Amino acid sequence: MQVIITAYDGTDPGALARRMEVRPRHLENMKKVMKVHRVLCAGGITNEEGTPVGSFLIMDFASRELLDQYLETEPYITEKVWEQVKVEPCNAVILNNEMG
Repeated sequence: MQVIITAYDGTDPGALARRMEVRPRHLENMKKVMKVHRVLCAGGITNEEGTPVGSFLIMDFASRELLDQYLETEPYITEKVWEQVKVEPCNAVILNNEMG
């Protein structure tokens, strides 16, 4: 099941510092996730100044249970970087400039 995860960081004064502190653990976790699930596209959401304010991920999981397991262990969630997380089913049609 393909999903798009849109997640926004907290807006408190320490939000950016918290993101930067947790980022290495988030990236290390993504390396583990990529060995088991497909990460089709991922990156940061920025404000007009280019400061990170959230993340987007398009991922493919074999089941909802596996998606939930990922969400339960995602450092940006467990360490309270992401304040709002939205998960929606999607259908990625164009990947790497090719239609699938």
